[in-house]
Amino acid sequence: MTEFQEFAQNSLLWFEGLTAIIAIFHYNRLKEQHWKFFVFYLVFIFLGEAYGKWGSFTHFTKAQYYNYLLMPIQFIFFYWLYASKSLGRPKLFWILSILYLLSFIPNELYFSKSKIVFAFNYTFGCLILMLLVIMEYYKQITSQDILNFNKNKMFYINLGITLSYIGTLPFMAFFSLLVKYNGIWNIYFSYFLISGVVMYILFASSFIWGKRSS
Repeated sequence: MTEFQEFAQNSLLWFEGLTAIIAIFHYNRLKEQHWKFFVFYLVFIFLGEAYGKWGSFTHFTKAQYYNYLLMPIQFIFFYWLYASKSLGRPKLFWILSILYLLSFIPNELYFSKSKIVFAFNYTFGCLILMLLVIMEYYKQITSQDILNFNKNKMFYINLGITLSYIGTLPFMAFFSLLVKYNGIWNIYFSYFLISGVVMYILFASSFIWGKRSS
């Protein structure tokens, strides 16, 4: 890992913490809305990532911690936020969540368990998320309120998800192949870290500039 990548990796954690603090600061005006759960989510993810960096792994491995707890919570939360809340299709949320959880079966049967993120499981989860991202973009583009897109919380969240989760999908899906090409791997890994920082900046922006009723 280069010095820049170490700096970006450390910065990502602190930007997660800063975003969580900003979210807590706006909690009072959101506590009667479903957005309060986004506040809880951001705090949980920061604490979870902090444990991943500094915690001890005696009863389970770091790979198990990320694969069976942190990543599933992230995916399922965003399925809920997109499908159930933004798109108003709660049945879609349940269907996609069940499909994602079922992906653990072939993952356990056919794919290696030694990676920090299971390629198949992460790839499948991201593909589902990509579908929801596209649906959200369509909703925003066809909305009568499109000129006020900068006041829509989901605009910032959707853009952040696009840059980070969707933008790094090829990197995670073909991780074991890309690692053999040091130059390409370093470029994409740097993008992975930078896009994560940008995503949390956009998440924070959703609280600052997103309108109260979005």
